[in-house]
Amino acid sequence: MAKVAFTVSRITGFRCPPEKAQAFMWDATAPGLGLRVTPTGKPAYVFQGVYQGRDLRLTIGSPDVWSIPKAQEKARELQRQIDEGKDPRDLKRDALAVSAARRANERAQALTVGDVWPLYLQHGKPKRRDAWKPGYLADLKAMAAPGGEEKKRGKGLTRPGPLFPLLARPLSDVNEDTLKAWFDSEAMRSKHQAARALMMFRGFLRWCSAQPSYRNLTDRDAGRAAAIVESLPTLSRRTDALESAQVPGWWAAVEQLHNRTASVYLRALLVTGARREELAALKWDAVDFQWRKLTLADKVDDTRVIPLSPYLAQLLATLPRTGTFVFASTGKAGRLTDARASHSQALKSAGIDRLTIHGLRRSFSLLGEAAGAPAGAIAQVMGHKPSATAEGYRPRSVDALRPYLEQIEAFILKLAGVKVDPKAEPGKLRAVA
Repeated sequence: MAKVAFTVSRITGFRCPPEKAQAFMWDATAPGLGLRVTPTGKPAYVFQGVYQGRDLRLTIGSPDVWSIPKAQEKARELQRQIDEGKDPRDLKRDALAVSAARRANERAQALTVGDVWPLYLQHGKPKRRDAWKPGYLADLKAMAAPGGEEKKRGKGLTRPGPLFPLLARPLSDVNEDTLKAWFDSEAMRSKHQAARALMMFRGFLRWCSAQPSYRNLTDRDAGRAAAIVESLPTLSRRTDALESAQVPGWWAAVEQLHNRTASVYLRALLVTGARREELAALKWDAVDFQWRKLTLADKVDDTRVIPLSPYLAQLLATLPRTGTFVFASTGKAGRLTDARASHSQALKSAGIDRLTIHGLRRSFSLLGEAAGAPAGAIAQVMGHKPSATAEGYRPRSVDALRPYLEQIEAFILKLAGVKVDPKAEPGKLRAVA
């Protein structure tokens, strides 16, 4: 093949005949360097050589980018590689792979917690669960919220959630030192809130460490470092509960609340031992007045079914059916979401210093024991995780639970000084002289 000395004019003036698919012009200065052109495509420098007895051709690049001396230098480099027994194609692939890996690593190192957090909310889930519980998911979102919104209660704007400062930090930068600095800063506002946020963030780190894409960027044990654990507040187990002598005053004060829905809700909590969210989310289609059953959303299982005791059936039947939820509200959720204000009012009226909403659940357990109900039956009604007990835990049917729950309800009503006809139809409470 004829060779000519490459010049700018020859390069720019070289054309492919229209009857050919491509045409080549070869350089007389650098062995193997050529210019390839097509009728419609852009010209490109190429290198052609022989490796292990077989022809090979590599594209060097466009004349718009490569000057003639640079293209000649590259052709000589490729020929040297062949002379050294190396395949330029393999070297090029390796170089591209290294470059791609470097770029991928740079992108990964730049990946922030905020980039991954939404994916965790979407795809993450607790152990033995198919999805987040709505309440916990809402808490996760609130913990990382940017703030700056109008408060639902009171005036002013909301503050950023405790986890919000971590969102801008690269995931690979989250380690013992950075988490300790974050925790100390958040603990100045609220040590218990910072501790709760840390527990949630540990779950995030566990999830990241289980994902192939984030495993190498994640320090799974960063939140368990001794320097952080030593700073956590001591967890004191709450023991607040109604004493037997307090039941009459509490009951009377709750019964006199102007908010009828909150009044029934609080009494229902005491006579069922249900968790506050389980009962607040109760829907009418989960109340079976005919067969006297309640189906509650459960923390351990998806749902649990408990007996609908006589007094509670009558009490629920007095509520108006204004929507889907039993404890309906005109608020955005359509149901009662927080009865603390009403409960505080009742506590003040009854002269009881302090009793949390969860304390009513504890009260049910203690009053159930006082009523003589078996521990296993009490645990099953409350939705406690099954475990071995002194009586030997075994699940009971709803009908088998019914006598025990009615026994507990009757005991609480007796303490409260409430006398009702257990045979009265739901919705027709009748006091008995």
